[in-house]
Amino acid sequence: MPAHLFDIDTELTALRQDTPPGQRLLGFDVGSKTLGLALSDSRLVIATPIETIHRSRFSDDIVRISTLVSEHHIGGFIVGLPLNMNGSEGPRCQSVRAFASNLTAHLPLPLAFWDERLSTAVVTRTLIEADASRKRRQILVDKMAAAYILQGALDRLGQMVP
Repeated sequence: MPAHLFDIDTELTALRQDTPPGQRLLGFDVGSKTLGLALSDSRLVIATPIETIHRSRFSDDIVRISTLVSEHHIGGFIVGLPLNMNGSEGPRCQSVRAFASNLTAHLPLPLAFWDERLSTAVVTRTLIEADASRKRRQILVDKMAAAYILQGALDRLGQMVP
């Protein structure tokens, strides 16, 4: 088993322990220009895409994220980590880790990373198979990728022994 999978399970275990019962998780697909966002249900079973934030300054982005945390009773975060195909971390991972560090500095909630390799490709292929136009795919892909990432983490949480 690659080392990062052990780290992911450790992070998910800590997230489960530190998230109050009944609180939801907010999932992130962090891009350089957009943040795709998805929301779990309060039982931590189902992920739903909610919105895409077109990134500007972090201070602007955190205002919207803070509003969502309040409105939806968010108790923790799942952030997609764009590992290389061989499981190593490259420059995009460093950028995502910096975003996560800033996020938890402003909103001190538990956070776990989830391996997001190929998430955007899978979502894009699904949208193409559904015959979504290029414009429609552009609107949906980031928040659907966030839901794909969050759903993967929720599925893994469901498999883990509490």
